[in-house]
Amino acid sequence: MARTRETDACPGALQVHQAADGALVRVRLPGGMITAAQLSALATVSTTFGAGTLELTVRGNLQLRAITDVPAAAQAIADAGLLPSATHERVRNIVASPLTGRAGGRADVRPWVSALDAALCADPALMELGGRFWFSIDDGRADVSGLCADVGVHVGEQGCALLLMGRDTGLRMAVDDVVPTLTGVARRFVETRGKAWRINELDDVANLVPGADLATPTFEPVTRPPIGWIVQDLPGQEGRVALGAAVPLGVLPARVAQYLAAIEAPMVMTPWRSVLVCDLDDGVADVALRVLAPLGLVFDENSPWLDVSACTGSPGCAHSAADVRADAANTVETDRATAPASRHRHFVGCERACGSPPTGQVLVATGDGYRMLRD
Repeated sequence: MARTRETDACPGALQVHQAADGALVRVRLPGGMITAAQLSALATVSTTFGAGTLELTVRGNLQLRAITDVPAAAQAIADAGLLPSATHERVRNIVASPLTGRAGGRADVRPWVSALDAALCADPALMELGGRFWFSIDDGRADVSGLCADVGVHVGEQGCALLLMGRDTGLRMAVDDVVPTLTGVARRFVETRGKAWRINELDDVANLVPGADLATPTFEPVTRPPIGWIVQDLPGQEGRVALGAAVPLGVLPARVAQYLAAIEAPMVMTPWRSVLVCDLDDGVADVALRVLAPLGLVFDENSPWLDVSACTGSPGCAHSAADVRADAANTVETDRATAPASRHRHFVGCERACGSPPTGQVLVATGDGYRMLRD
């Protein structure tokens, strides 16, 4: 499949997208990890220069909309430590198991995320990787491997498996080889991609990684985030708790983000548009939950908000035929009055179906209702 653009149009903090509601800034968060001070800084940027909201993306990043002063916003983002490389900022697309090192999993892969981020930024050739290419690092619980990133690693009982597009290639690597292997695949992709932006757009994927088995099924996708009160049960985490909160439709008001930041705890933005507030003691966690739930964050794993999502829609996107977020929210209210949906529903404003999850229904606006794009 040939790419439709000759230049990389994915937004970042420096190269922005001019949406219908103004400049869109996307801030990469490798592994979804962000400090309280950094979240507070982004909330301030959005309040001062933008729409007053932060959007969580399906790659665990954050977006700020309607930015009126892009240079000032970029400077504030850099001052917060969220722009380590002006040349590589859009290629730092790394998802990782959100609870790694705190609860479950076969390994703590947080150091791998940091090492991969540093290696990407240090390689001049990878400036050309493109903002759509992404990496996954799964600690063995199989939560992010099913997201079908371009290249990834999955920690198994018999070593670390190399993944391409969510498939186990049959190739194994030692821990010390994880980062060199992932960057090596990315480098070969840059050298051979032609007009492709993603590995699944290559005419001959087999040439990218000789010996890879590409006939295996993809990992099963995980569609729900870790929600609620989560005991951190790994060694060194005794007495610690993480709070998992879904963010309805991925839109986090800047005011609520400041409440999150006030907890002064490390956070992880997940690929399911939720946030983990980590390393809390029981008392702080209890107070935080009581404060945050009335502000609209969802801590109930049975909430209908977990079964609905949407693209930006109008008025933010000129391509959209409807205000899909409003329509998605209306379905949640309908579900409360009737019965929960049996499948996840994703509402989109046009055929591009931005942000669609790997499974579930995708409903596209027609200007006169919705039709099923995928069932």
